Amino acid sequence: MEQRKTDHITLAFESATQQALNDPRFYYEPLLSGHPGKTWQAFNFLGKTMRYPLWVSSMTGGTKEAGTINRNLALACKEFGLGMGLGSCRIILENDTYLDDFKVRKFLGDEQPLFANLGIAQVEELLFSNQLHKIDNLLDKLEADGLIIHINPLQEFFQPEGDKITRPPLETISKLLDRTDHRIVVKEVGQGMGPESIRQLFELPISGFEFAAFGGTNFSRLEMMRAGNQPLSELAPMALTGHSAAEMIGFIQDLQLQFPSRKIPQLIISGGITNFLDGYYLLNQVSNPAVYGQAAAFLKHARGSYEDLQQFVESQLKGLELAKAYLRIRKSE
Repeated sequence: MEQRKTDHITLAFESATQQALNDPRFYYEPLLSGHPGKTWQAFNFLGKTMRYPLWVSSMTGGTKEAGTINRNLALACKEFGLGMGLGSCRIILENDTYLDDFKVRKFLGDEQPLFANLGIAQVEELLFSNQLHKIDNLLDKLEADGLIIHINPLQEFFQPEGDKITRPPLETISKLLDRTDHRIVVKEVGQGMGPESIRQLFELPISGFEFAAFGGTNFSRLEMMRAGNQPLSELAPMALTGHSAAEMIGFIQDLQLQFPSRKIPQLIISGGITNFLDGYYLLNQVSNPAVYGQAAAFLKHARGSYEDLQQFVESQLKGLELAKAYLRIRKSE
């Protein structure tokens, strides 16, 4: 006890917080709960079961580290009851050389959702060349519950090796939905979507929508940095356009007010979420079934030992429990 009190004195000045650092999104209510245990209830999401509203967003594919990363992430999803989107599966669409790097159902188990991932350019090519059976084969090989289609026209435009998108992505998605029974989730890759794209997308029978909003990894800027191309650098302001997760929630709420009978797909709120408080806050802004997704934070801890990732995930889930016990959302003025 004496050492503890000495530590308190030594660290008191260092640990003092400035008023400006107070998180304005929450009321702190210390009288309303004891220390929490596990209070989140298991729920159905995209046809499977999750125990916490935390989604491992698609992040990597086709690298020498992909096998270790995907295995660690799948083990964490099984242990803690999370959902998982694989990184781009394009590299195994035609060739099984790297299949084992993506084949993680054996680590994940059967209860949690697992989704494969292809870009809109690949889906367009397969659709209009009558090769949709390759998507069926991909999902069968991976024992995946469905397909995430990532929408990335700016990334492909700025990418030195980028593919040409020849049709509006909405047209491609609509035609795919007419020809498949698989669950389809649609996401952008770092800039989000505006209200008209969301409105028209929600007219289609997609199963899920991932925000991938502006504020996280900006793949358009990333590709420009890779290219180091002066003419492209003149287009840099275009990469700074987009919509935050909070803004996109507002678009969806407005849509619900305008069209109250329209079915809203299940939501994965991602983009700019750095920790459990960001996720908890945004989850409390929506009334629809939703989880929040992270990519970079998981990637940072998934490249080495599983124990490092395990400790990180456990801390995030404890943080969610603390937030649920002691924090209430401030209403916007």
